[in-house]
Amino acid sequence: MISNDRKILILFLAVFLAAFFIPFGQLRVQNSLLESFLMLQEYARQHVLLCLVPALFIAGAISVFVSRDAVIKYLGAKARKVVAYAVASTSGAIMAVCSCTILPLFAGIYSRGAGLGPAVAFLYSGPAINVLAIILTAKILGWKLGLARAVGAILFSVVIGLLMALIFRKEEQKRQEENNFVVNAGEEKRTPAQNIIYFAIMVGLLVFMNWSGGGSSVPFWHLVFRLKWYLSAALGLSLVFVLWKWFRREELREWTMSTWILAKQILPLLFAGVLLAGFLLGRPGHEGLIPSRWISQLVGGNSLWANLFASVAGALMYFATLTEVPILQGLLGSGMGQGPALALLLAGPAVSLPSLLVIRSIMGTKKTLVYLFLVIIMATLTGLFFGWLVG
Repeated sequence: MISNDRKILILFLAVFLAAFFIPFGQLRVQNSLLESFLMLQEYARQHVLLCLVPALFIAGAISVFVSRDAVIKYLGAKARKVVAYAVASTSGAIMAVCSCTILPLFAGIYSRGAGLGPAVAFLYSGPAINVLAIILTAKILGWKLGLARAVGAILFSVVIGLLMALIFRKEEQKRQEENNFVVNAGEEKRTPAQNIIYFAIMVGLLVFMNWSGGGSSVPFWHLVFRLKWYLSAALGLSLVFVLWKWFRREELREWTMSTWILAKQILPLLFAGVLLAGFLLGRPGHEGLIPSRWISQLVGGNSLWANLFASVAGALMYFATLTEVPILQGLLGSGMGQGPALALLLAGPAVSLPSLLVIRSIMGTKKTLVYLFLVIIMATLTGLFFGWLVG
C-alpha cells in the first residue's frame, strides 16, 4: 500500500512540476506538444490495429497454448546454445515488426521459460532483421550499409544475448529455479503440427497485413503487396476454421484473458513513451523540442562522439518499420558520416524510448539499463570501425 501511495505521490509531483515550470507560452513548446499527440495519432492509425493488436494476440497465444516445455527445450537457459541463439537471432527475417510490436512476443516467451540470453536475442533481432528493410537499406543507402546492417544485426543479437546471460547468470539461475523452468513430460492437447499451423497462420496475418510495397523494385514484393488483402482474408478464414475445429471455448476465453493482461501491462507505458518521444524529437521531418539541425550537425564525420551520439539518439527515437531508411537518407544528404549512419541503423530500429519503458516492466530496471548500454556501446564501436573501413 505504501509503495502504491509513493507512486501516486511521485506522479502528482511530476504533473505539478511540469504544469508549473514548462513554458507553454513558447511556440516551440506548443509545437512539441502538438507533435507528441500527432505522433501518438500516427502510431495509433498505422500500427495499433494491424500490427500491435495481432502481436498481442500472438503473445497471448504463446502464454496459453505454447507448451512451456517446448519453450524451455529450445530457448531455455539450459537449451543447446547453437539452437537457441540460431532461432532467436534470425526471427526478424519473417517478423516485419518495430521495436514496440516485438514487446508482447518477447514478454510471452520470457514468461514461458525462455532463457534471458535467447529472449534478449529475440527482442533485438525481431525489429532489426527485417528482410525488406535490409533490401531498402542496400538499394537506397548503398550495398555496403545494407550488408553491414544485416551482418551487424545478427551478430549483435547473439553477442548481446550471450553477454546478458553472462552478466545476470546468477539472477537467471534463481529465476529458473523459482519458476521451476524444467522440461516435464505431459500430454499435449494438440499435435505439434497443429500448433505450428495455428501460429503460422497468425504470424502470416501479422506479416501480410503490414506488408509494404513501397521503395523496393523487387517484383515479388510488389506482387505480394497487391495480393496482401486477399492473402490476409484467406488466412483469416483459415484461423476461424482452426479455432472452431481444434480449440474449446474455455481455451479461447483463456487466450482472450491472457491477451488482455498483456495489453494492460504494455499499452499504457507504450503510449506514454510515444508521447514523450514525439515531444522531445518530433515525427520524422518535423521539429520536436530538440531541433533536428542539432542532430544533423552532431553526426558528421566519423569521430567517436559522432558515433556515440548517433547510437544514443537512435536508441531514444521511435522508428516505425522502414521509416529509418528515408530518415537516414536525409541525414546522409545533410553530411552525416557512414559510421554514425550504421550506428543509428543498429541502435534505432531495435530500441526506442517507448519500448524501454515496457522492457523495464518485464525484466526490471537493472537488466534494461544493461541491455541499453550494450546496444549503444556495440553500435558505437561498430559504427566507428565501419566508418574507418569505408572512409
